[in-house]
Amino acid sequence: MSLAHPKRRRMRLIGTATAVLLALAVPTASALPSQTVSGRPGTTAIADSAHRANLDPSALSGTLRAFHDAGMYGAYSAVRDGSAEWQGAAGVADVDTSRPATPLMRHRIGSITKTFTAVAVLQEVGKGRIDLDAPIGRYLPDLLPGERGRAITVRMLLNHTSGIGDYGTAIFATPESLEDNRFHQFAPVELARLGLKAAPLGNPGAEHHYANTNYVIAGLLLQKATGEAPEKYITTHVIRRAGLTHTYFPSSPYITGPHAKMYEAGYGGFNPPRDFSVYNMSWAGTAGSLVSTMPDLNRFYRLLLGGGLLAPAQLQQMKTTVPIEGSMARYGLGLFMTKTPCGEFWGHNGLVLGAMTWSLSSPDGQRQISLGFNLTRYQKLNGNNTPEPSPIDAAMDVHVAQALCGTDGIPRPVEQGALPLPATHQDLPPSAHR
Repeated sequence: MSLAHPKRRRMRLIGTATAVLLALAVPTASALPSQTVSGRPGTTAIADSAHRANLDPSALSGTLRAFHDAGMYGAYSAVRDGSAEWQGAAGVADVDTSRPATPLMRHRIGSITKTFTAVAVLQEVGKGRIDLDAPIGRYLPDLLPGERGRAITVRMLLNHTSGIGDYGTAIFATPESLEDNRFHQFAPVELARLGLKAAPLGNPGAEHHYANTNYVIAGLLLQKATGEAPEKYITTHVIRRAGLTHTYFPSSPYITGPHAKMYEAGYGGFNPPRDFSVYNMSWAGTAGSLVSTMPDLNRFYRLLLGGGLLAPAQLQQMKTTVPIEGSMARYGLGLFMTKTPCGEFWGHNGLVLGAMTWSLSSPDGQRQISLGFNLTRYQKLNGNNTPEPSPIDAAMDVHVAQALCGTDGIPRPVEQGALPLPATHQDLPPSAHR
């Protein structure tokens, strides 16, 4: 997820999910054989017994294990190729007990929440209750009065061209604030007002400037249009409609179900990395508080981009993109798109304290990966206070390239970055890491 990204590191590996699948049944873990990979504790995989030739369980297991060997604490990955599926995990969920990571662990998915929120808003657009190109001041005049409310449209919120600043610098100004806010309950309108008070990132409609404030306001808009709490609406009309069984908005600082601890290194500011798996996610709300599993994310993007959650007109609007400054990728309404050596991919990424997630899909829904891991901001900062690429990054790139491109499609040398993907959205201002 992201609270502010003033120092966005260009992770090569972020994709986008445009899955065009009609409701293929997803095999459950209990219906698939489990196997230990190379006899190494904490590295497990589940594979469809009739996998296609270009979904290579052995290669996927090996590249995920290499991701752990490079320094990642624990990771869980779900890959699909047509009707074939592979799920794997490597490393540990808890560094103190060496409890192994497993493929179906619940995970904070951060800004991937934005896709869910955008779908809900677009459903209301389809019902005629919200106009994408109407000024936000029409719906929320008390929050955005005057010229600003007239200049910023609903569309600008969803594609991050509103120019509104981010509230992150206000609530996470110091390392101490991370602990101070661990159990603090934030109200969405409080976050929105903090973001609106922050220095604007640009002029309305001019350029893409990623800010969580946009999606907190989108949640308030959804509440105004439906009369329901946005989390309740999204749960009923998006999560349940998609048949997701392990995706939910947390109602407390604790994650329910099997999950890993989530370790934040803060670019060396926390040594050893600190566990933030217990945290009140009200600070993220409809911008980034969801919990999910990797197979649930694959199913969600398949159904969404295959037309299962939105009418064609609204899906087309969602896939109407604007440039992301300094990137080959483009951003739609809660989605981004990037072109790679093995084709076009759609989806989103998410980053919160100690938890990172990617969810990527080919436009035809044949190739998908969702990858979660539990150690974040492990890179070192250089003299310009910019994160330096890490061997962990290179190993992650190789695993995702293996999943999306297959053994024969990985560009060489993969160690130098297999896929050109957009920047990772940061959830904390730099001052919070020191």
